[in-house]
Amino acid sequence: MARIVRRGVTIGKVTVVENPWQARLDRLRRTAPLPLLAVSTAVSFVTPENRPTVGEAVLVVAAAVWALLIGTRKQQDLPWQVSALAVHTGLAAILVGTDPAFGIFAYTGFLFAYPLAKPWRLVGFAATALIVSASISGGYPSAFSGRGLTYLLVAAVVLVLMFHSAGITSHALARDDERGRIVAENTRLQEQLVTQVRDAGIVEERQRIAGEVHDTLAQGLTGIIAQLAAADHVRDDREQLRRHLDLARSLARASLTEARRSVRALRPEQLEGANLPAEIGTLAREWTEQAGVPAQLSTTGRPLRAAAGIQDVLFRVAQEALANVAKHAQAEQVMITLTFLDDTLLLDVHDDGHGFDPGAPTDGYGLAGMRKRLAGVGGVLTIESEPGDGVTVNAAVPLR
Repeated sequence: MARIVRRGVTIGKVTVVENPWQARLDRLRRTAPLPLLAVSTAVSFVTPENRPTVGEAVLVVAAAVWALLIGTRKQQDLPWQVSALAVHTGLAAILVGTDPAFGIFAYTGFLFAYPLAKPWRLVGFAATALIVSASISGGYPSAFSGRGLTYLLVAAVVLVLMFHSAGITSHALARDDERGRIVAENTRLQEQLVTQVRDAGIVEERQRIAGEVHDTLAQGLTGIIAQLAAADHVRDDREQLRRHLDLARSLARASLTEARRSVRALRPEQLEGANLPAEIGTLAREWTEQAGVPAQLSTTGRPLRAAAGIQDVLFRVAQEALANVAKHAQAEQVMITLTFLDDTLLLDVHDDGHGFDPGAPTDGYGLAGMRKRLAGVGGVLTIESEPGDGVTVNAAVPLR
């Protein structure tokens, strides 16, 4: 995104809209002098008792040329602004001296004085107030008299009014600048938030892929290796050899299917178009055949159709729990229980293996992966075990 400058201050790599008040004042300063000069000239020349002279006409033409030059000059540095104020004040003072009607044109001197620093602004305001006061009073006083006092009092009132108007305008400009700064800061924070969300999404996707690899490919490869190792021990028994090789091929095909599904980020193949109890039952039968340990499923309560995300998570928890039993438990039997409550779905996987200490630190991904998956759907994981007393993995997920 392009780097935009707001009134001479760079505000990050964000797009900042030009200050509308400042833009309006700049546009008014360039465009107002010529129309107001035309109005002043019309009022002066059509007045019956006023007969315009050649000198007055020359001054009007000079002022018109000056107003046209002002209108074409957009970029104005400090020397140019001071020079413009001086020239405008001189022309306005002479024109008002020839006819007070040119006070309409002289009033624009305040627009030239306003953008200057305080010393120059004060000088410009005072000079313009004196010229406008002469227009209101009917001309410049020739001596300090009652008319001269009136002239000075009118100039003072005009000057006070102009400073009051300038204060209101400055406040509006400052408030708009502050609003622009806040908008720019909010835009920067929004871009930062988008970046953080994108980075968090990348980390989360990496963790998801790591979990998928662990739950599918790694377990599939472990099963293939186990079947090939078993086949190596029974190579003289053709029937047993064929059985282990068939199981290895089946695991390889299943792992390939899961790998393709993970790449496409689809739901687990087993749960597409099916319900959770049936698919965990299929998982238990396949695991029993591969691990050689009987696993039985029981369902209690009225089965409810849980959300797809909840089914995915509980299927993966059951898959990981059975994989851990096969690798670590040395169990003789596994019981899987699905319990449907009104607002909670429970999954229990219990084995009668040698157990372990749930409080002991582990370096594997399995338990941490199950907890992370469950946390994603508002669920919790509880491990109940003691050395020599088996393991119970309990997953609880709210249905509402």
